[in-house]
Amino acid sequence: MHKDVLIENIDKIHTTEMGVERIQRNLGISEEPVSYCISKLKQENSTVTKEGKNYYVEVDDCRITINSSSFTIITAHKI
Repeated sequence: MHKDVLIENIDKIHTTEMGVERIQRNLGISEEPVSYCISKLKQENSTVTKEGKNYYVEVDDCRITINSSSFTIITAHKI
């Protein structure tokens, strides 16, 4: 259900300048983080939960936090 909402609004998913640096640092990636996070969301085995105002995408070894009203990727962490 929550995953469907994110997929339907995939064109709205974005992050801030600070978010770009934070996500790249936390996940240890050099690629563009919004595309990276969207590709993780689209994976068949990703799960999405909603707690308060945020969606949490968990897949592989990472957890991505997305604000539910603005669709801003706040942060992402390895788990």
